Amino acid sequence: MGSFLEKLFGKKEPELFTISLGSVPAWLNGREKTARSELLSASGETQKKIRNGILNLQQITNTVAQVEQDPAIHPKLKSIARNSLPLFVKAMNASLAKELPDEVEEFYPAAVECLKSCLNSTRGQGRYLQAVFPEEMKAVKSGIDTIGREINDITASLTRFREEKTLIDAALSLQTALLEIIADIQKAEEKDKRIILRITEMTDRVAAIEKELEVFPSDGRMGEVSMLKAALRDAENRRDAAIRTNAALSMTASHVFRKAEKIAVRQKHPTEISVLRHTMELLSDHMVPDTGDLASALATAYPVAERMIVAEEITLKNKEERAIFSDMKQFSTDICASCTDIGFQEEACRVAQEKLSSNPLLVRIHSLEREKAQLETMLKKENLARVDLKDWMQKTQEKIPKLSEELTKKMEEMVGGGVQLQIDDQRPA
Repeated sequence: MGSFLEKLFGKKEPELFTISLGSVPAWLNGREKTARSELLSASGETQKKIRNGILNLQQITNTVAQVEQDPAIHPKLKSIARNSLPLFVKAMNASLAKELPDEVEEFYPAAVECLKSCLNSTRGQGRYLQAVFPEEMKAVKSGIDTIGREINDITASLTRFREEKTLIDAALSLQTALLEIIADIQKAEEKDKRIILRITEMTDRVAAIEKELEVFPSDGRMGEVSMLKAALRDAENRRDAAIRTNAALSMTASHVFRKAEKIAVRQKHPTEISVLRHTMELLSDHMVPDTGDLASALATAYPVAERMIVAEEITLKNKEERAIFSDMKQFSTDICASCTDIGFQEEACRVAQEKLSSNPLLVRIHSLEREKAQLETMLKKENLARVDLKDWMQKTQEKIPKLSEELTKKMEEMVGGGVQLQIDDQRPA
């Protein structure tokens, strides 16, 4: 009949137990309370029986301590019994006197320990007493067996509770992990929104700067800028020409003075060596030397070189060298004037550069270009940060299905059927 009805109406699928992720802790708490209540209900009476069994075993033990020995027993057995009995009674009473906690989870190991101690006593000193007090020791064994059977009943109940508690703890841990992941993803999504907002603001600002920069080439004030740039170029050209003239004069003179220095070294004239080196340092210095110092140095070095030229120790190779050393006074005047001219031209460049740099239009252009460069650097960092954040979010999101599946399986073990876990209820609307 059942098979016929199933064919006629279709087999009824078992109902799924549906629960939201946020409701899992309360549901698990209810399961634990129920399991604990069932444990207490199943073990309460048994605990009483175990306590009574311990009291009974104490009475039996005390009876063994007071019983009279059979006169017919072999003297050797009497001696063994006389030595073992006090030790056995003491060990048994020590084990049985230990207080048992009220909580079943604490009561159980304490009761098991008590039972083990009693068994060890019977297998230790007690084994020598079985031949002397057979009936009494049988009563001891029976009392221990009674306690053992009651403990076995608790073992079964406690095992069921612990299995349920293990599932509950595992499920709660998985639910907590899921909630933490979801919360982290929500925070990451909020952070992503802030990054997008900053990127949008900076992108809009860069576009506005570019639009403003596009207008400047046609600005009427650019004519003045062009004139200032041309003035700066002219000043730089004059400065560079003055530097080249000075360099040509300096290098030519230094070439002859270097020859003179080598001769002075060979001839071991330290004063001449010092004079020539000082003069060459002034002529080759990248900084424009003081003209007074340069003129004084040349006036001191020239006679040294002239003596070597006259003595034909130095041969002047070209007309430039001959021109310099044929009229050293004129050379000194020319190179000092060249140094002074360089100073003038550098100052003219500085003034021209300052006028160009302080032009309001260029100041604005440069300010916009710096701002644009800074924004583009920040944009690059924000975009990279967003890529990293998205990658983290994707990897973290991928953990949810596995954890959800594990949690569902734990709950299915508890309910004994299908479970539908609703996770979306944890995400804000």
